[in-house]
Amino acid sequence: MLVIRGFETPPKEALGSVVAIGNFDGVHRGHQVLIQNTRQIAKQKGRLAGTIVFEPHPREFFTPDTPHFRLTTLSEKQRLFALYGLDLTIVLDFNEELAKLSAEEFIKNVLIDRLAVSHVVVGYDFSFGKGRTGTVDTLEKAGRKFGFGVTIVPAQSAQNSGTNEVYSSSRIRELLIAGDVEKAATALGHWWRVKGTVIKGAKVGTGIGFPTANIAMPPGTGLAHGIYAVRVYVDQKRHKAAAYFGTRPTIDNGAPILEVTLFDFNSDLYTKELSIEFIAHVRADKSFPSLDLLKKQIDEDCQNVREILARAGENPVESA
Repeated sequence: MLVIRGFETPPKEALGSVVAIGNFDGVHRGHQVLIQNTRQIAKQKGRLAGTIVFEPHPREFFTPDTPHFRLTTLSEKQRLFALYGLDLTIVLDFNEELAKLSAEEFIKNVLIDRLAVSHVVVGYDFSFGKGRTGTVDTLEKAGRKFGFGVTIVPAQSAQNSGTNEVYSSSRIRELLIAGDVEKAATALGHWWRVKGTVIKGAKVGTGIGFPTANIAMPPGTGLAHGIYAVRVYVDQKRHKAAAYFGTRPTIDNGAPILEVTLFDFNSDLYTKELSIEFIAHVRADKSFPSLDLLKKQIDEDCQNVREILARAGENPVESA
């Protein structure tokens, strides 16, 4: 997949593309409908199908001192975009210059003059431009004026679940905050993943017979503290594992950290980049009176995780 950073000098093959625009945090089932529309229209027009995304997330730009629970990093978005069949991603640096553009200036300067888009796909609640004054109506009027197509995708919901709940990044964050990684995965349409580099730990896990790979998570990570059944990708190979996310109340009650214990794996992971796929929540975090009792609980947790992973499918189970 072609990745373009900025819009000033896009390569020729990117001009005239059909693009979906948004933050795409999570690339959930609602986002996937935008992607499907984009691909279908691009195929009809004989154009490339892509996305325009903003980096950093606008919320991080406007409130840098307030941690934001981000569902997907840029690299994870790119992996998912490629997985769902897109040809390119245009990454716009969300900086002061871009933030000052009015909706009309964004359309003219970015979409028309630089990218020469042939068609734009957005969600029903899309807003853009300084003060978020641009709406889907603004986009449709501009499309008629400048000659590019516009498709507005309505709200997408889990109609077969009986709740008719609209897919949204906010709702998925709520599910992860509650520790319900299975429902979050159903709304996402894929298992939720995080990625990080293994850092040095205190070797407490090794001391009690459970060596762990430690990964510092971004400050805004709102995942419920506790034990999870996970799959870990190391050098493109997948391994079954148990994961703990929390403050280690039995040990030091410090900053939240992700600790992963890979099953049947003996290689050194220090400085390796891991991708962790969350399959199920096993139990909530708790403090233990002694390390012996903690070790006994971890033994039980790992057995439970092995059983869960033995039953888990490749993809999240569709809502009944």
